Amino acid sequence: MLRLVSFWLVVAALLPLRAIAASEISVTKSPKEASGDPKSSAVSSSYVLQPQDLIRVQIYKQEGLNRDLRISQEGKITLPLIGPVDLNGKTVLQAQELIRGLYDADYFVNPQINVTVLEYAPRRVYITGAVEHQGAIDFPKEEGLTLLAAVSGAGPTRLANKKAVILKRTLPDGRTETNKINVDDLLKGDSNETWPLQPGDVITVPERAI
Repeated sequence: MLRLVSFWLVVAALLPLRAIAASEISVTKSPKEASGDPKSSAVSSSYVLQPQDLIRVQIYKQEGLNRDLRISQEGKITLPLIGPVDLNGKTVLQAQELIRGLYDADYFVNPQINVTVLEYAPRRVYITGAVEHQGAIDFPKEEGLTLLAAVSGAGPTRLANKKAVILKRTLPDGRTETNKINVDDLLKGDSNETWPLQPGDVITVPERAI
């Protein structure tokens, strides 16, 4: 009987210790993780950073080096210690890895870097011609926009010639690239091309000859 009582006294003493241990190993989740939306988190990390995006760069346990920065028109930011960082064409995840590597090389051992977008730069294309809604079309936040989605959203008129849509794009070297695209084929699924758009693209939907 005495042994049985001693056993339960030991168990009672250990219970608070187990509760403390459980609290110490709990993980604080980000708002997106806590909401149980893995898709939202995945989209955010794969978002390609744009000039004029406002981003926050945080270094774990190095609060004095945290910065909120606007990406320059050339796609660069400047960070403490490491200086200019080129983020052209980088996703949020790739930017984190790039910055982590730069700090890891000379300053910290395996630093934990977090990059978040605080404010998205305006990203839009322009459409004109035989559509109900001419003018600017904004990209969805953190997502891409295809030619088919832009033309469909603008509402082609009854006379629209969707077989000869013109897409004009200004290249980084200043040249203009022009493509004539059969959007009807895209609608029918007869083309393997998706024609993802880039900010600043100009779309013209001509009218059919009557």
